[in-house]
Amino acid sequence: MGKVRVAIIGVGNCASSFVQGLHYYRNAKETDRIPGLMHVNLGGYHIRDVEIVAAIDIDRNKVGKDLAEAITVWPNNTYEFAKVPRSGVVVQRGMTHDGLGKYLSQIIQKAPGSTVDIVKLLRDTRTDVVVSYLPVGSEEATKWYVEQILEAGCAFVNCIPVFIARERYWQQRFEKKGLPVIGDDIKSQVGATITHRVLSRLFVERGVRIDRTYQINFGGNTDFLNMLERERLESKKISKTSAVTSIIPYGLAEEDVHVGPSDYIPWLKDRKWCHIRMEGTTFGDVPLNLELKLEVWDSPNSAGVVIDAVRCAKIALDHGLSGALIAPSSYFKKSPPVQIPDDQARELTERFIRDPRGVEKMLRERAPVVKRESPMQAGATAPAHGASPNGRPAAAPRAAKPAASGPARRAARPAGQARKSGARRKAAAR
Repeated sequence: MGKVRVAIIGVGNCASSFVQGLHYYRNAKETDRIPGLMHVNLGGYHIRDVEIVAAIDIDRNKVGKDLAEAITVWPNNTYEFAKVPRSGVVVQRGMTHDGLGKYLSQIIQKAPGSTVDIVKLLRDTRTDVVVSYLPVGSEEATKWYVEQILEAGCAFVNCIPVFIARERYWQQRFEKKGLPVIGDDIKSQVGATITHRVLSRLFVERGVRIDRTYQINFGGNTDFLNMLERERLESKKISKTSAVTSIIPYGLAEEDVHVGPSDYIPWLKDRKWCHIRMEGTTFGDVPLNLELKLEVWDSPNSAGVVIDAVRCAKIALDHGLSGALIAPSSYFKKSPPVQIPDDQARELTERFIRDPRGVEKMLRERAPVVKRESPMQAGATAPAHGASPNGRPAAAPRAAKPAASGPARRAARPAGQARKSGARRKAAAR
C-alpha cells in the first residue's frame, strides 16, 4: 500500500524512542506480537512502511545534524534500545514562539538562522502525517504549526496537551481542508493515566464509591524540567484530570482530585515514577484505600502508540476522511473529542482499521448525544473550549464557573488570531 511519510516536530526523547522503534521492529513478522503495538501490519501498513522524511527542532545541538545523531544528543536521555543508522534526514530549524520556556531555555540554546519554510518542507518531502512532540505549554507554537500543516495538506497527530482535535474550531478547519487529525495528548502503553483510568473503572464497576484520589509523577527528562514552570501546566492538568474523571459517573469536589506532575529529579533521567492513591467507601460505609507505584521509561512507553496512530492517520487519508477521528483518538489520546472506556475504544479502533468510513460515520452520528466528559465533573477548572472564528472563546457547555482567564483563554485562541505579525514571527525565530 505504499509508505507512511512522517514529519516530526520536536526531536526530544519521545522522537528518539519513536525513531528507534521503527528501526528495531522493521523486520518483524506479521504474525509477531509486538509489545505496545496493535499489529505489525495495521490496515496494510507494516512498521517498516513508516518513514521519517522530515524533522524539526530549535536546539542548536540538533539542527543541522542527521536525525540518527540528533536523537542521541543531550539533553535527550532516554533508553537506547536500537542503534539507528544514518537516515539522510537533516533536522531543520523550526519556529520557537512559546516553545522554549523558562527552565528549558537554561539548558537549550536556539539554533542560529531563520525558520525553515515549513509548508515548503512538508510539500517537498511529500509528508503524509505530521507528529507534534512540542513541549507542554507550547500553545502559540502548536497553533502556528497547525496552520502550516493545514496549508501543506497533511494529516496531524497531536501528542501534547494543547487542544486541537477536541475543539470544534480546529475540527472544522481540518474538515474544510479535507484532512484528518488524531488528538490530543498521547496516552502511553501503560502509563499513569491509563492505570488510573483502569483502577477508577474497577472501583466504579465493583460498586466502590470513590471519595478522593491523587496521582503524582516525578521524572528526570526535559518534560519534567519544563513542567516546573507551572504557568505552562494548565492544559496538561486539564488533560490528565479529565482522562481520569471521565470514568467516574458522579462528581467529585475539586479538592478531592489531584492529578499532575510534581517534580523534576535529574538522576531519574527519562524514567517516570508515578504514585496513585484512591480512597473509597464500600458496603456498610467501610473505608477502602489503594496505593500504587508505577516505574516506567517514559518515552518508549508512548512510542508504539504513536506508530499505530500515524498508520491510522494514513488510513484516514487513504479513505478521504477529514476532521477529528473519534475512534483512534479515543484509544490513543488522553483528551479525545469523545471519552470512551478504553476496552471499547480499542474495539472501535480495531473496527476503524477494517472499516474507517463506517466506524467514523457511526460515531459522528452518535457524537451529538454523547456527552464529552469535562473536568467540571471533578470540580476541576473548566478548559477553555473551542474559540469561535472571531477569536472570542465559545461558551463552554456545562460550565458552572466563570470562564477561565490567562493561560486558559490563550489556549482557546485560534492560530489565526496569534498576536505576532510576520515580522515579529521572524524576530521570534531568531
